[in-house]
Amino acid sequence: MRGAIFDMDGLLIDSETIWQDEWHNIARERGVTLPDDFPSQMCGTGGARTREVVRRNYGVDDPEPIMRECSARVHRRQEHGVPLMPGVRVILDGLRAQGCRIAVASSSPMDMIERNLRFHGIEGCFDALVSGLEAAHGKPEPDVFLLAAERIGVPPEQCWVFEDGTVGVEAGWRAGCRTVMIPDQVAPTPRAREMCWGIFPSLDAAWEAIRNTQ
Repeated sequence: MRGAIFDMDGLLIDSETIWQDEWHNIARERGVTLPDDFPSQMCGTGGARTREVVRRNYGVDDPEPIMRECSARVHRRQEHGVPLMPGVRVILDGLRAQGCRIAVASSSPMDMIERNLRFHGIEGCFDALVSGLEAAHGKPEPDVFLLAAERIGVPPEQCWVFEDGTVGVEAGWRAGCRTVMIPDQVAPTPRAREMCWGIFPSLDAAWEAIRNTQ
């Protein structure tokens, strides 16, 4: 394997809880109760899928104002940094030592990706950054991972994909990548288990498994 592609929210940084907090805060302000499976509907999505999830769950015709408001609130809360998830530095150091080219492929805007990586001083660990806003279709379509593989110059089948959500797992699988899940807000479904090379409690646990296969 010559490449590795990482999601960001809930995988590299502990930000998925912030997103869920703000989705629920906005819902309460509007008198809306979000369903228990809202995290699994939303986690890792982008583009048209996100708009449809918001439209359906908030009961609105135009989801864009809610999406902009949630993004703005998350931006404000992230201004002072968000903790790294366990094992991030371990797996990045290990993969780089093996000569892997590494990318981030996140549904978040590029300025948010850059700010979070810069805050932790790990921006130099990545050879390419891809925002879902650059892809024609959001996850679970494979576009963002295919674009990331192209930018690091590695065929998708030679790339690991690391994801925390089932939607992202499907996108990685559909891209033809070897996909690993580190669950955060969303438990793996039976279908996600079928699409994953492995499911681990943390990135350092995933790295131990990967290292032992080399």
